Amino acid sequence: MPKNLIEVKNLKKYFPTPKGIVHAVDDISFTIPEGKTLGVVGESGCGKSTTGRLLLRLIEPDAGNILFEGEDLLALPHQKMRDIRRYMQLIFQDPYASLNPRMSIGETIGEPLLVHGLEKKGPALTKKVYKIMDTVGLARNLINSYPHELDGGRRQRVGIGRALVLQPKFIICDEPVSSLDVSIQAQVLNLMQDLQAEFNLTYLFITHDLSIVKHFADEIMVMYLGKVVEQASSDALFKNPQHPYTQALLSAISIPSLDQEHNRIKLRGEITSPIDPPLYCRFAPRCMFATAACFAGEPDLLNENGHTCACFHKGNLVETNTNQ
Repeated sequence: MPKNLIEVKNLKKYFPTPKGIVHAVDDISFTIPEGKTLGVVGESGCGKSTTGRLLLRLIEPDAGNILFEGEDLLALPHQKMRDIRRYMQLIFQDPYASLNPRMSIGETIGEPLLVHGLEKKGPALTKKVYKIMDTVGLARNLINSYPHELDGGRRQRVGIGRALVLQPKFIICDEPVSSLDVSIQAQVLNLMQDLQAEFNLTYLFITHDLSIVKHFADEIMVMYLGKVVEQASSDALFKNPQHPYTQALLSAISIPSLDQEHNRIKLRGEITSPIDPPLYCRFAPRCMFATAACFAGEPDLLNENGHTCACFHKGNLVETNTNQ
């Protein structure tokens, strides 16, 4: 059994607004074993990206613990946290917006080495940049090119190279292929899997596309309005989804078949506001199985044989044709 590289306990982040407190991340806990991938899925606004930024302390949490190799990151002073970030990197969603248009590809990939004082400008830095470009599949003659001269796939490879150049142990991937064409998505995902195998990388893979995360993640965590509603291995989640929200997400995956009927679960009702949410199940107003109990209190996140679910009526499966 690999040891846990990341351990998150009771993590919370609330944002004050004129209308009330937004519960962006509301008391979530999870672990990521070394060399494995945890996929985080859910609708926009569920807290996926905020969770990733909290792990790097790009946003400071309000409560909880974040352990990296057993060390509590929230107890570290600023300079020590800056040093730790060398081993914790981030791949952004938009490969164009995340790159400085005034910096060449070589400068972009080499910049982290300069910032952390690991290298100085010169032949040694260029040699390391070339090595990373080779690793992520970028032609060396692109070293003096600029982001606007590259297509989306190459730009994302630059982002991956920039994250990889510091030899990190943990990479947060914030919807890294959502803005790419399907064929380019496959190339980038295959590259990331090859890099994981080669360098024993640990990923937190944030996405709204379950069809991608099914084949990429070892375990999947489903979030809804700041809460974890279900978590299981990728196989278990697709074969036996317990939470009605997970079932609805799985039913939204397109099936490329003319013979197989596709039973889409259409959620109805209003989405619960993340501002001062009620003390009952946040999914209840949209749930097909909701009863009075669902509006009387919040379900606990219970673990049964490694499959966790927060639902009073878990297991009330709807046929969704998820075995794709």
